[in-house]
Amino acid sequence: MSSGNAAATIRQSPAGPSSLELLRQGITDIFSRFRLIRYLTAADMKKRGSDTILGNLWWILDPLLQLVVYVIFVSVIANKAAPDYPLFIFAAIVPWKWFSAVVGDASTSVVSQGQLIKQIAFPKIVLPLSTASAGVVGFLWGLVPLGALMLLFPDRISLMLIWFPVVAIVQFVFTLAVAVLVSAANVFFRDLGNALGHALRLWWFLSPGLFSLQGLEKTGFVQHHPIVATLAGMNPFAILFEAYRAVIYGTPDGRVGTTHPPDLVALGYLLLFSLAFLALCITFFKRVEPEFAKVL
Repeated sequence: MSSGNAAATIRQSPAGPSSLELLRQGITDIFSRFRLIRYLTAADMKKRGSDTILGNLWWILDPLLQLVVYVIFVSVIANKAAPDYPLFIFAAIVPWKWFSAVVGDASTSVVSQGQLIKQIAFPKIVLPLSTASAGVVGFLWGLVPLGALMLLFPDRISLMLIWFPVVAIVQFVFTLAVAVLVSAANVFFRDLGNALGHALRLWWFLSPGLFSLQGLEKTGFVQHHPIVATLAGMNPFAILFEAYRAVIYGTPDGRVGTTHPPDLVALGYLLLFSLAFLALCITFFKRVEPEFAKVL
């Protein structure tokens, strides 16, 4: 079905349950199907080889290859690297790979199960949820090279690492919301899957992954282009990357021994936004779910 016809299908759907009722149904589906979610998560991991050491090897090699490319570009070519730059950038590469991998896989989590959806009645929202859950395992494997890299810079290791799971939980909620949204939207707008890779790539380069926001301010670029500061403040990964670096790397000036707690106020706002966004995405998913079997 084309995107135009799919959109028409959504608009022409008769009035159904209220948004609050749909949200309640979605939450009930999630909490009442833990066994199904565990089964689908295990099946997803096995399909991608994520339940084996060799299958997870790419989660170790891919960030390291990206690290080499960016370090060469920024340190050698641009000659603008921060102190201990490999650790500075790796603190952003691993979380970003987690997000981009989950969102990319979630975009096909419903579409790829078309035959199953037509044959068996079950809450479809468990599909993107199982994909997001499997992504957590990959992220944990990605922490292996991050931990090894930190051993090369032992002066950066501190008790501030206890805040790392807090930042990761906030990212998981935001990632889950995006995963639920794209999994449903891709059923009706199949071009979304093609555009998603380009959008994620652009998002990465517009996020402070290769640089710090404070470093950008020192160049004077923000002062001459104030809209950049506004957009950066609206970017969830500006908050997340800065939070990860606060506990792993330290202050933007790169001084050793300056790791500190993340900005808990900014993380709190992002968590509230992510929870509200997740509620909207679940409501949207449940609204269009009855049409999946017709479109697939």
